[in-house]
Amino acid sequence: MTTAAELQTVLSVPARFRGPEGTANGGWIAGTVTEALHGARHDSAVEVTLHAPTPLETELDLRHLANTATLTSGDTLLVEAIPVAERIDVPAFVPFNKAALAESGFAGLTGHAFPGCFACGMRDPGDGLRIFPGAVSGTDLVAAGWRVPMTVTDEDGTVPDAIIWAALDCVTGWAHFGPGESALLGRLTAQVHRRVYPGGTYSVVARATGREGRKLFGESAVYEVDGTLVAAAKAVWIAPA
Repeated sequence: MTTAAELQTVLSVPARFRGPEGTANGGWIAGTVTEALHGARHDSAVEVTLHAPTPLETELDLRHLANTATLTSGDTLLVEAIPVAERIDVPAFVPFNKAALAESGFAGLTGHAFPGCFACGMRDPGDGLRIFPGAVSGTDLVAAGWRVPMTVTDEDGTVPDAIIWAALDCVTGWAHFGPGESALLGRLTAQVHRRVYPGGTYSVVARATGREGRKLFGESAVYEVDGTLVAAAKAVWIAPA
């Protein structure tokens, strides 16, 4: 039963927003659940834990109660989001032209485990985000130039936070991955500070921050062309056994 203090809706993830085949892109679904938690407010970071892969084109229950938002399929908890009082460290700004040049070193061009991924897959222009991070010479960073498609806006022309979360997601994995390598996103903590505009150009930057067993850690940021921070994230990935 839904209590008076609980908001509940039904969510179905369109196939467009996939990561690994058959499941939602981790950043996109994390951002979508976050929007249910606090709407357009950006006054705190949100920690999103992905407990299980989110299926596509399936009716799921999205609930918001107090300071928690959850996504479930029947009795299975898929995603949980909570606000956190945390300052997220960010990788250094990389100018757009330099970030775009780094794309030629994108390991996914040689071998990509999830070529259909909405954020970093080899999708048609305007369909996916086509964020292809490569190593930035002389640094410990990977970066890509993000050319925001006109096709990722809401009805009012706004780029949703879920799109920004998707942009912050895969790049933290590619800070670790070589050609053909992969892992699954386990947790993404992010904060969006400013809007992203369709047709705009941004730098997406990430760095690997460590590894513990199968857990891979990374940080990412989206920057405007003048170096203004748009959004920041830190991620935990789970590598295959």
